[in-house]
Amino acid sequence: MKLLLDENLSPRLVDALAGLFPGSAHVHGAGLGSATDDAVWRYAREEGFTLVSKDADFFELSQLRGPPPKVVWIRRGNCSTTQIERLLRAQAARIEALADDPEATCLVLV
Repeated sequence: MKLLLDENLSPRLVDALAGLFPGSAHVHGAGLGSATDDAVWRYAREEGFTLVSKDADFFELSQLRGPPPKVVWIRRGNCSTTQIERLLRAQAARIEALADDPEATCLVLV
């Protein structure tokens, strides 16, 4: 499974999680810096990514449109990149299960 990290997350997470989520990307690296949510959504859908964001907008889109893409919504306030990395590593099995569940649209991580 590959993740597309929203601009509210550090691009450093791509390399930090490469062994666990190979093929992942950050929106800036994909040429989507400052792109609209619709453009990011389309790119994730077309390229087979699961979107990861701290922004409620993608959660709301997942509820309206359904997958693909699936969405991982990180509901944490200010926290470090290391804390986000630890969270994603700790929840890797749940993130994989999200991808495998045809009815699931979003995974909320707190």
